[in-house]
Amino acid sequence: MSPVLIDSNILLDILTEDPHWFEWSSAQLSLLAESRVLCINPIIYAEISIGFDQIEPLNNTLPPEIRYSPLPKEACFLAGKAFTQYRRKGGVKTNTLPDFFIGAHAAVENMFLLTRDISRYKTYFPTVKIIHPMI
Repeated sequence: MSPVLIDSNILLDILTEDPHWFEWSSAQLSLLAESRVLCINPIIYAEISIGFDQIEPLNNTLPPEIRYSPLPKEACFLAGKAFTQYRRKGGVKTNTLPDFFIGAHAAVENMFLLTRDISRYKTYFPTVKIIHPMI
């Protein structure tokens, strides 16, 4: 079975005990952990690190079943191409957005993506299989 890349919003829901999303995000993570390899990449790690003063508490907080997956060069290249499309469509950001690296990583390594933020992923990475709440 394909691994699942866990978007930072899911982990932040759990780490912050978000009143609206905690239950859904933690249930999905638990369910997927039973049958899939769970991964994060350097971008996701950086995004969730903001709430920590030191690296050790972050590392100790992450569930042991979540693997750290390096970002392949092919994903970086694809992220740049997706960002170029975004800019051509009128996107106003001038730096490549984290979602482009995350989506490209999932696409290149044929991973599922667990996220609550689906619009950019669906638009720029249509081959990625997304696990999300029905909003």
